[in-house]
Amino acid sequence: MALSIRLSRIGAIHKPIYHVVVAETRSRRDGAAVEMLGTYSPRSKAADALTLKVDRADYWISKGAKPSDTVHSLIKKARKAAASTPAA
Repeated sequence: MALSIRLSRIGAIHKPIYHVVVAETRSRRDGAAVEMLGTYSPRSKAADALTLKVDRADYWISKGAKPSDTVHSLIKKARKAAASTPAA
């Protein structure tokens, strides 16, 4: 069972929102997912355009899941945002 971390599209026409999911490589784009890791709204200018569980993404990568190119850049972006936010 080969797993990939990729985007699954939801939302209306011309208003895309994506779920970041762990799914089998051979399943459909919007098919059943093993786990949902977060959401991404590319049209949003707000800081909450990306919500991602980075620890769970790291877990799945350690288990052999391959992130898509876009998801790989989103994970890097989420790590950078988490590092710049001061912890309380």
